[in-house]
Amino acid sequence: MEITFLGTSSAVHSYSRSHPSIALKAFGETILFDCGEGTQRQLIYAKISPMKISKIFITHYHGDHILGIPGLLQSMNFRGRESKLTIYGPEGLDNLRQAISHLGFPNFDFPLEWVEIDSGTIIENEEYIIKAQRVKHNTLTLAYSVEELKKPRFLREKAIELGVPEGPLFGKLHNGIPVEVNGEIIQPEQVLGPPRKGNKLTYSGDTVPCEEMIEFSKNSTILIHESTYKAEDRDKADLHAHSTSTDAANIALQSGSKELILTHISTRYTELDDMLKESKEIFEKTRIAKDLMKVEL
Repeated sequence: MEITFLGTSSAVHSYSRSHPSIALKAFGETILFDCGEGTQRQLIYAKISPMKISKIFITHYHGDHILGIPGLLQSMNFRGRESKLTIYGPEGLDNLRQAISHLGFPNFDFPLEWVEIDSGTIIENEEYIIKAQRVKHNTLTLAYSVEELKKPRFLREKAIELGVPEGPLFGKLHNGIPVEVNGEIIQPEQVLGPPRKGNKLTYSGDTVPCEEMIEFSKNSTILIHESTYKAEDRDKADLHAHSTSTDAANIALQSGSKELILTHISTRYTELDDMLKESKEIFEKTRIAKDLMKVEL
């Protein structure tokens, strides 16, 4: 799993920070979370092909999180995209679809699916689970998590001991399929280790600190949480329904997350050492995202 922070600002661009967007390369896919203005240019700088994006998940419909979508879709079409793209978002997604349909005379020649969602499991397959959770902002907003599903380890020596010849039968057993060897049925559980927990990535979207976010981000490998304000600007965070660096740190601590990355940083701050320090005093393994920063899981 490779995470690229395409944009890490809040409502306003700065010289070094673009509007919010995160790209996740995993499971043979590229998935976007939010798509602020300028995302397609950030994709160029990050050397991520927009043609390989399979899904876009929108947290909410404030402009800084969605205004990159119309241009990105039109560029995909100009470049001859043929593969399907699915866009997920909370209630109100059809309003966005209709608005885009009237911008720039678009005529999309590739399959484009719009899926309105709410809290719960959105996608579950053999490789990963993507879930959504309503959080608390001044408009309907979803947080998202992506959890990797890892197969148990294959116990090669145990399989050989049971008479399973090396080769295709190993793969079948590892994939949970019983096999027959010398008239005897070998069950997968006979040659597989205990269940393994995969990595979990959680992205808050915009939110005030809330119990829903703590519960949703339980045991995250990486928690990406908005930190629009420093702790000294608590009043502004409350007024605009955002979080401070200490709010994010407390959520990381209470959720048992392994690492915290702060994003959605207000452009009022030109120096962020204080923000990082106040978060690390509560949750040591904290860092602040920068545009085009890559993180490997």
